[in-house]
Amino acid sequence: MLKKELGLLDVFSIAAGAMISSGLFVLPGIAFAKAGPAVLLAYGLAGLVMIPTVLAKAELATAMPKSGGSYFFIERSLGPLAGTLAGLGAWLSITLKATFALVGIGALGTLLVPGAGEWTVKVIAMSACACFTVVNLLSVRGTGRLQIVLVFGLLAILALYMVAGAPAVEVPRYHPFMPFGLQSVLAVAGLVFISFGGLTKVVDVSEEVRRPQRNLPLGMFLAFGVVMVLYMVVVFVTVGTVDPEHLSGSLVPLTLGGQASMGTAGGVLISLGAFLAFATTANAGILAASRTPMAMSRDGLLPAVLSRTNRRLKTPHIAIILTAGVAMLVIALLSIENLVKTASTVMILMFMLMNVAVIIMRQTGFQSYRPTFRAPLCPWLQIGAITVYGFLIVEMGSVPLLLTGALALLASLWYLGYVRRRIDRESAIVYLVKTITSKPIQRVGLEEELRNISLRRDGGALDRFDRLVEGCAILDIDESIPAKELFRRVSAALAARLDVEEDRLYELFLEREQQSSTVVQPGLAIPHVIVDGERRFELLLVRCKAGIVFSELHQPVRTVFVLVGSLDERNYHLRALMTIARLVREPEFEVRWLQAQGLEQLRDVVLLSSREREQQD
Repeated sequence: MLKKELGLLDVFSIAAGAMISSGLFVLPGIAFAKAGPAVLLAYGLAGLVMIPTVLAKAELATAMPKSGGSYFFIERSLGPLAGTLAGLGAWLSITLKATFALVGIGALGTLLVPGAGEWTVKVIAMSACACFTVVNLLSVRGTGRLQIVLVFGLLAILALYMVAGAPAVEVPRYHPFMPFGLQSVLAVAGLVFISFGGLTKVVDVSEEVRRPQRNLPLGMFLAFGVVMVLYMVVVFVTVGTVDPEHLSGSLVPLTLGGQASMGTAGGVLISLGAFLAFATTANAGILAASRTPMAMSRDGLLPAVLSRTNRRLKTPHIAIILTAGVAMLVIALLSIENLVKTASTVMILMFMLMNVAVIIMRQTGFQSYRPTFRAPLCPWLQIGAITVYGFLIVEMGSVPLLLTGALALLASLWYLGYVRRRIDRESAIVYLVKTITSKPIQRVGLEEELRNISLRRDGGALDRFDRLVEGCAILDIDESIPAKELFRRVSAALAARLDVEEDRLYELFLEREQQSSTVVQPGLAIPHVIVDGERRFELLLVRCKAGIVFSELHQPVRTVFVLVGSLDERNYHLRALMTIARLVREPEFEVRWLQAQGLEQLRDVVLLSSREREQQD
C-alpha cells in the first residue's frame, strides 16, 4: 500500500507541470510557420479537443483511484489484452516525454559550456535524470514539494513575460490572421494537441492522493484552466511582439519574445523558465511513468518484482529505477524524432480507449462503480472525441502508425506468451456482453474490487455498521407478501445466526408490530426486536419490488432493514437506526436499491452510501 501524501496543490502542480514544456517553449514557432497568427486559434481548438478526455479521466479516477490509473482503467474495462497494450503504451509514452524534457535540460546546460557537443548534452541530461530519480526514490511527498516549487517558479516567470510583453504587442502583426486557410489551423491543432497531453498524467499516481474524490478532479480542472489561459495569452504576446520572419520556425520563440519586450535580461529569464518547464515535465514524468509497470506487476501482467515498494520509504523503487534506466538508454543511444510522433500517437490511442472505458463502465450498471464526478453528456461527448482522435492519428503519418502497430504486436505477443495463462479476471466489457446475450448473470470479481476501492477511497476505516452489512443476510423477494410472511422468512434467516428458535423470533416480530407499526416512512420499514443473551446484534436487508403489505393504512413497503439485538446492545441499536435514517435519505438511494441486480449489488447500495463513518464503535 502506497502512502497518501499528495494534496490538491500537488495534483495541480503535477498536472500543470506536465503540460508546460516543449508545447509552450518550442512548438509556437513551428506552428506559426504553418498557420500564421491563427496559431492562437489552433491552441484553443486543441484545448477544446482535450476536454472529453479530461472529463473521462476525472470520472474514472474518482471511481478507481489506483496507481497506473490510465492502464488500470483500460484493463478493468476492456480486458487484459487491451490493458497490456495500454500499460506498455502509457509507460513508453510518458517515459519518452520525460526523456525529451531531460534532453531539453541538457541543451540549456550547454549555454554554460562553450563549445559543447552532442555528448555534453547527453551527459547533462542523464545527470538530471539521476537527480530526479533520487528525489522520486526518497519520497513521493518530496517529489510533490519539488514539483510545487518548480511549477510556481515557472508560473511567476510566465506571468512576468505576459505583463511585460502585453504593452509591446503590435496589432498589425496579426494581419492577415489566417494566411494559410482553415485547413492549416486544423492541422496545427493536431500538432499542438499533444501539448495538453500531460494533464492526465496525474491519474497515474491517484492512489497516493489524499481525498481523491475531491482533489483529483479539482486539481485537474484547475490545471487545465490555468494552463489553457496561459497558452493563449503567452502565444498571443509572442505573436504580437516578434517579427514574423524571426518567429516562423524558431525553436526558441519565447526567448525571442522575452528579448523583444525586456531585452537581454528577458531572454535570460525565459531560458530559466524553459529550464523549470523541462524540469517539471521530467520530474512528473518519472513519477507517473513508474506507477504503470508497478500496477501491471500487481495484476500479473509483468513480473512481480516490479510491484515491490521500499519498506521504509514506501516508494516503488524497482519500477522507478527501470523507468529511469530506459530514459537514460534513450538519451544515450537513440535518435528519437519518429519516436516523438510515436509517443504522441500512442497517447492519442490511449485517449480513445479512455473514452471507450467510461462508456463501458457506465453501461455495466455496477452499483459499486461510484465516481464522485460524472462526465457530462456521456456517451455522446465521448463518441465525438473518439472520432476526432481517430482523425488525428491518421494525420500523424505512416512511420508513427507502423511503430505503434509494432508496439501493438509486441503487446499481443507478450499477452499470449506471459499474461493469458496467469489472468482469468473478467473485464467490464465481457460482463456487458454476457448481460446482452444472457439475462441471468453471476456477480464478477470486478464488482468486488470496485466495492473495496470505493470503501477505502478516502483512507478511512470501516465502522461497525459496515462490518454488519458485509456479513449480513439479504432477502430479495419477487412477489407481493403480507407482513406476517415477511416475519416468517426473516425469522428463518436469522434463527441460526442468533441461536434463537425460529418460532420465538417470529412471535417477537409480531408483538413488536402490534405495539406500533415499524413502517417509518412510505415504502420503508425497520422491524427491530430485542432477544435474550449478551453481545448479540444482527442486521438483515430485504427488498420486495412488488411490495410488502403491512396494513391498509400504509403503501406497500419495498425496502426493509431488520435489526435484532440483545439488551446490552441497546445503545448501538439506536445508533444503527440513525445510520439507516441517514443513508435512506440519500437522493439516489431508492433508485439504486430498486435497480440493483442480485443480492451483492443490494449489499453494495448500502455499503457504498456517502454517510460519515463512526470513529469507534
